[in-house]
Amino acid sequence: MPWLFLSFLLLLGGCASWPPQPATAGADQTLHPVPLAPGVWLVQGAPEAASAANRGFNSNAGIVATEQGTWLFDALGTPELGRALMRAAESLTGQPVVRVILSHYHADHFYGAQAMQEAGAAIWARDEGQAYLQSEGAQARLQQRRETLWPWVDEDTRLVAADRWLLIPFAEPLRVEWGGRRLQVISGGSAHAPDDTMLFVEDAGVLFAGDLYFTGRLPFVVGSNTRAWLAALDVIEALDPRVVVPGHGPASTDVSRDIGLTREYLLFLRSRMALAVEDLLTFEEAYAATDWSAFADRPTYAQAHRANAYSVYLEMQNEMLEGDGR
Repeated sequence: MPWLFLSFLLLLGGCASWPPQPATAGADQTLHPVPLAPGVWLVQGAPEAASAANRGFNSNAGIVATEQGTWLFDALGTPELGRALMRAAESLTGQPVVRVILSHYHADHFYGAQAMQEAGAAIWARDEGQAYLQSEGAQARLQQRRETLWPWVDEDTRLVAADRWLLIPFAEPLRVEWGGRRLQVISGGSAHAPDDTMLFVEDAGVLFAGDLYFTGRLPFVVGSNTRAWLAALDVIEALDPRVVVPGHGPASTDVSRDIGLTREYLLFLRSRMALAVEDLLTFEEAYAATDWSAFADRPTYAQAHRANAYSVYLEMQNEMLEGDGR
């Protein structure tokens, strides 16, 4: 198992700089994976929105070496980044990329799958992702990315369907024994996106959680289902992972703390916005009347919090109507 010995040496060399620092794509889109465990690496995007300046590189991906080929978690946000990720992975493992698990069909996580599929890798995603690909929103988003991320997303960039659409019941993982590794492909329900998917490298204790997990900062929950998100956090907690890799930002080794921060925030949003809806308050009235100081010093508060609160306000309205049978 040569990759195991190689990754162990890399792991020893990387521990001194934990947590991993954001990778930056150079002129040749060179990526710099950081070892998390033997045969498992993180590729970390820039801590900012995707832009032409950072070449669309703001999300994370994972590399998992096996004796029967390399697995990737997520494909990054442009075809060129997808090619760069494959180059980095195959250089580390000495094995071709054979499988790519997509966390969800959002542009910053799957546009690189085009290059991977063209190279012969099989794309796996949850079946719920098909609805997005068939939507007008998917085409509108592609056009927007062609304008804002040109030339990294251009007229040759296309949206790729999975080679295998997975039907995975919530909290019933698809368990795979592959190339000497124990892997679980796990449904995250329909929380951040309808097709939230996670990959647990069971023998290494590393969970790739996509955008269901945030390290030390407030989550972005606009358009999400926070009730389902809380259930997904319970699934993550039950796995008891040693390391969790979010969809953006640094990996987490204090999993209980980070889950607790997200859970506390979501529960607070839900409780305050539910009371506002019951009292027939407008969102502006509810927002002004709520003491948000417990969260004001957390990273991303200024960027995300007000929009999060409004999204949950609308969600509570919908839940109230559903509860009334309408």
